[in-house]
Amino acid sequence: MRARTVEELRLFVNPRNPARGWLRCGPMLAPAALGANGITRQPREGDRATPAGVFRLLEVRYRPDRVRRPRTALPTRPLKPDDGWCDATGHRLYNRPVKHPVPFPAERLWREDGLYDIIVVLDFNILPRVQGRGSAIFLHAARPDMGPTLGCVAVPRPWLERVLVHCGRETVLRTA
Repeated sequence: MRARTVEELRLFVNPRNPARGWLRCGPMLAPAALGANGITRQPREGDRATPAGVFRLLEVRYRPDRVRRPRTALPTRPLKPDDGWCDATGHRLYNRPVKHPVPFPAERLWREDGLYDIIVVLDFNILPRVQGRGSAIFLHAARPDMGPTLGCVAVPRPWLERVLVHCGRETVLRTA
């Protein structure tokens, strides 16, 4: 039997700590880490804040040497050691996937800390893409201490795996 797909993942911010909150998926409620500076309606590169908005879930990328292909109706793609994401404001590949090595700033998606073992690419600043508005905003696994992100939304990996079972092409993430 296939899991029911949800239309929306909803983020709720902790009023006492703007870098923490909860992610609702149907009846499930997962603890969430947000950008260190909470949520912003005017995102910019390096602001350490999670952008406010409604974002489609574009695809899931995962580390095949550490995890199995996630159960989800979303498109999936295994990560490779040279995968990256350009965060060089002004570069023609800004907020786009790249292959390392590159001669400009780009985040590595193949990480040793496990945070990107499973990542969901969100449609933040994809089309249209605005230089300097922010890049590499994902839904991914949280640190064990639920420490803040640089702007992504992070939940404990077991929760992320449970949530993805209920996500499909019509699912959106609402951050505010």
